[in-house]
Order: sequence, then structure tokens, then C-alpha cells
Amino acid sequence: MNRFQRMAAMVNGAVVPVLRMPGIRTVVGGSITLISYTGRKSGNRFELPVGYRRSGDTVTIGVAMPDKKGWWRNFTGAGAPISLTLDGTTRTGHAVSRRDDQGAVSVRVDLDPAP
Repeated sequence: MNRFQRMAAMVNGAVVPVLRMPGIRTVVGGSITLISYTGRKSGNRFELPVGYRRSGDTVTIGVAMPDKKGWWRNFTGAGAPISLTLDGTTRTGHAVSRRDDQGAVSVRVDLDPAP
């Protein structure tokens, strides 16, 4: 784990519990959510905060500095299942990551129908 990854893990460890607090959404706004997924190689469950944009049942997560991060690689190719906390409710969906010609990475999540 490099220095950036250690720092990100520390920050994420502090932010995740805050985002779970009731009412915190009004403070941080609607552009940060928690995602959870299972790692392809490790089989471990991970949870981390991400910035996102939502349009209907599609959520787009931009990945800043993608070459220094590995989580989005779990969604390459055909993608994988993901869970997100949106408006205080856990939603599931299917996520696929892609890198554009300029090197920018985004993860598109197609949400499953709401229960």
C-alpha cells in the first residue's frame, strides 16, 4: 500500500461513520454517498465514500486520480454488483467502469428497481 492509499484509507475510515449518522445528508449535501462492493480478487466486502451524480435510475461516479486507486477496477469488463446509500436508503445495482480517451475514469451504476 503506497502513501496515497494509506492516507485515503485513513480519511475514508473517518468519513464513513460520519456519513452513517442520521441527518448528516443535509450537512454534506446530496453529492456524497457510501458504496459497498465485494472485491473480485479478495472476496472481501469494502465500503467507501464517493462523489456522485444521479439522473433517474442511473448514478455516475467520477474517479479522481484513477491510477492511484484500485477500487474502480472491480467494475471493469462486464461490471459487478454494487450497493449505494441514496436518500437514506440502500439501493443495489450493477456497476461498470470505463476509461475514456483522455484517461478519465467513471463508474456507471444502473440501479435495480426500488422495492
